[in-house]
Amino acid sequence: MLDLKDISKTFHPGTVNEKTALNGLSLHLNEGDFVTVIGGNGAGKSTMLNAVAGVWPVDEGTIEIDGVNVTKFPEYKRASYLGRVFQDPMNGTAATMQIEENMALAARRGKFRSLRKGITAKERESYKEQLEILGLGLENRMAAKVGLLSGGQRQALTLLMATLKRPKILLLDEHTAALDPKTAAKVLEITDRIVKRDHLTTLMITHNMKDAITHGNRLIMMNGGRVIFDASGEEKQKLTVKDLLLKFEEANGEESVSDRMILA
Repeated sequence: MLDLKDISKTFHPGTVNEKTALNGLSLHLNEGDFVTVIGGNGAGKSTMLNAVAGVWPVDEGTIEIDGVNVTKFPEYKRASYLGRVFQDPMNGTAATMQIEENMALAARRGKFRSLRKGITAKERESYKEQLEILGLGLENRMAAKVGLLSGGQRQALTLLMATLKRPKILLLDEHTAALDPKTAAKVLEITDRIVKRDHLTTLMITHNMKDAITHGNRLIMMNGGRVIFDASGEEKQKLTVKDLLLKFEEANGEESVSDRMILA
């Protein structure tokens, strides 16, 4: 479903700020893979997601989604293949619009999107059924402005909207990092449920090693713009946080393991 072949990306080449963010990165995801991605700051995690999304062109290598070479596709042309949830709960929804209006925008993705004709009773019932999946009671507040929701509610709604059209690839960029632990656990529970139900191919970046081990069927560690560790199946199930900390130390030296990762 996703094939990255020898991807490279250098920012500010030829200047004192030159930074190689991706260095010959290769990664293959089968349909339905749920891959958690960990790595230190500057390892290339978010850069990889941006490369897949087409936020900017890569310098070398190819990107294929479901067998289609999208390397030269601009961001808007890749949008139909992707669903994405960002770290900031304020992104991904329109705060001044109602919950049902936000749902309508997501459901009409790729079509002529206008609210001039309003939302039909059939559409409203469909949105209600989808919102019930979240278990947050939002199906009873469909006329409420999204700006009135909590961060966790908005992030759960954003996740639902991102998956409404069953994208080829779901990109989760630390989508629970800004939430309190209890709310983050709820959003991750919803994530697992939706990914499993729709058999979505998913890349989830996280700094929480426990979450990286617990969720998904595969775990990769990045360093220096490439994958340095790839575990799945029984190997992943047997991993511990201590194992991952040791691998970080091996890759970067003992001083490189950040407080953020240890606390996570």
